[in-house]
Amino acid sequence: MQRNKILIFGLLCSFLAACGEPADTHPGQPVTHRRQAFGQMLNAFEPMGQQLRKGQYKPDQFLVHAKALDAAKNGPWQYFGPDTNYPPTHATAKVWREPASFERERQAFLVATEHLLAAAESRDLKRVSAAYEAVHEQCRSCHKVFKD
Repeated sequence: MQRNKILIFGLLCSFLAACGEPADTHPGQPVTHRRQAFGQMLNAFEPMGQQLRKGQYKPDQFLVHAKALDAAKNGPWQYFGPDTNYPPTHATAKVWREPASFERERQAFLVATEHLLAAAESRDLKRVSAAYEAVHEQCRSCHKVFKD
């Protein structure tokens, strides 16, 4: 009986693994790298939002995260090459059909993150909150058009 449970569990795990996203098997794995780079940005960005949403603003910690976001902000863009629109991407085809628009969104994000870092350095909560929200809105703006 125990052996049957182990066999069934193993088959279930194999089945569930097969249901996931396809692997990035392309040379250099650009989709994987850009997703990891976006993950680094999110790992820096989300703790700042948690501080602000919970009313637990800690200027020194916030600044550490703002610096981490600033350091990571250029990470994903190099991996949006012309031949990188394939699964498991979550980017829409508009990234490649509308490169000028995508570049405007990217530039706006870069500027917003620079303003967030400057606000974090000021330690002024009102300025920090506004700058954080500007980055958040810029992320949303880009995702609405360029992410599935």
